Amino acid sequence: MPSTTDVSQNGNARHVEAAPSLFEIEEDLSRLLERPRHVNIERKRSFDERSFSEMSITHSPPRQPYKNSENSSRVFDNMVGVYSPGRWSGIHTPRSTFGFEPHPIIGEAWEALRRSIVNFRDQPVGTIAAIDNSAEELNYDQVFVRDFVPSALAFLMNGEPEIVKNFLLKTLRLQSREKKIDQFKLGAGVMPASFKVLHDPVRNYETITADFGESAIGRVAPVDSGFWWIILLRAYTKSTGDTSLAEMPECQRGIRLILELCLSEGFDTFPTLLCADGCSMIDRRMGVYGYPIEIQALFFMALRCALLLLKPDEEGRECCDAIIKRLHALSFHMRSYFWLDIKQLNDIYRYKTEEYSHTAVNKFNVMPDSLPDWVFDFMPSRGGYFIGNVSPAHMDFRWFCLGNCIAILSSLATPEQASAIMDLVESRWQELVGEMPLKICYPAMEGHEWRIVTGCDPKNTSWSYHNGGSWPVFLWLLTAAAIKTGRPQIARRAIELAESRLLKDSWPEYYDGKLGRFIGKQACKFQTWSIAGYLVARMMLEDPFHLGMIALEEDKQMKPTMKRFAFWTC
Repeated sequence: MPSTTDVSQNGNARHVEAAPSLFEIEEDLSRLLERPRHVNIERKRSFDERSFSEMSITHSPPRQPYKNSENSSRVFDNMVGVYSPGRWSGIHTPRSTFGFEPHPIIGEAWEALRRSIVNFRDQPVGTIAAIDNSAEELNYDQVFVRDFVPSALAFLMNGEPEIVKNFLLKTLRLQSREKKIDQFKLGAGVMPASFKVLHDPVRNYETITADFGESAIGRVAPVDSGFWWIILLRAYTKSTGDTSLAEMPECQRGIRLILELCLSEGFDTFPTLLCADGCSMIDRRMGVYGYPIEIQALFFMALRCALLLLKPDEEGRECCDAIIKRLHALSFHMRSYFWLDIKQLNDIYRYKTEEYSHTAVNKFNVMPDSLPDWVFDFMPSRGGYFIGNVSPAHMDFRWFCLGNCIAILSSLATPEQASAIMDLVESRWQELVGEMPLKICYPAMEGHEWRIVTGCDPKNTSWSYHNGGSWPVFLWLLTAAAIKTGRPQIARRAIELAESRLLKDSWPEYYDGKLGRFIGKQACKFQTWSIAGYLVARMMLEDPFHLGMIALEEDKQMKPTMKRFAFWTC
């Protein structure tokens, strides 16, 4: 098991070097991209390398390393097709490419992460949400699908795929269970929000119980669980080079069942997915019902991952045809109507209302007077972001971290939009990062708005928890987005900020206050995804090739459906 001595010789912490200049970063990154990689010789090419060259997405020719912010995807284009076997442990990693030494808390983080592992019949199947003996457990002793994702990525990057494979198979088995809330039966494709291993000491027998929303606050099914499951299956396949798990009939059926819930025809006039409040990470009433950015970005990424994973049988072809049509419509809708920059903000400010025709400019009949005052000061001259929600006569202008980071990683954001999002983060560092990365949303609701929207929720008071709290888990998403857009210095700055407090504060779930200065009033300590998020961020910055398992190239062109299946018969 890793220890702090693996990190700092003679038990002494090493000093972090001064931040390198932009030119030094460019030179280091150029050397990184040129260094030989150890690949799986038997497979010849990685899963995604074949996917993008032979499937429905055009593979871009090699480009030069990042030179400026105008083309934010240059670094990533050189990385995405490279097999990343997860050779580095994060504690035995050589000196970072970006001139940043292993930190003494890495060993402590690995020990804490391993303490959170849950076994089922002597096999590791996940990690519990938190190990905080000082607080009431509630459901923090369960394995949550969304919470396990950063843990899974940490294990994959460390060359330990067994726990991830077991988790994927176990949650797939749970999907097949009958799911009822009161007298209503849920769809067959619904994945659990969480599960718990129960031990019967009398019979010496273990069973698993799952929560599909029937025990959740508000009794809302987790829409995001299925999307995270597909994304994680793709990450496992990309990391290990092993397609046999995804090829299993059970996995193929599981993917199709998840997508059938989302792609079925109904009364929708938009390609976005209609959701109830509390159906994702923000699992309490926070005014995110309708078409929240987090769900739309995860939906987009899951569709793209499914396109890479589905086999060319009759059912797979039919599903892929539906996916491709939805991707085209969804990307256009999101990039057109959810995107906000200073020009678009000015256009909305000047909107006319009550337009009735196909040529209407104000298509959702948004009232300009509904624009919040804060957004005019928040929007920088350079920068932009995907707003929180768009529906008839309503725009939620709040900035949400997860949705915007996933938009970058999935290439829902164009290269120009991805660069603008990172411009915004840099311009509004004090507001979005402050003293602890990273705000779940900005700004917080206060006063009358908080009372009406949250129902006077005592946990979601202003600048706390989901209402403007600062969540260390987002460190891995910010790091991935920063590397993909060619700005590793942003990730480095955020990581060093987190390292100054996380271990000392016992790995809190979240921080409170406008700057994130205070440990959250109801935050659990030793929160597993705070630990795993830090480790994943560290390992990605030290070896950016890990990014390939969680990020996708821009889909510049869709080829005919039949061509995309060629690699399955190779």
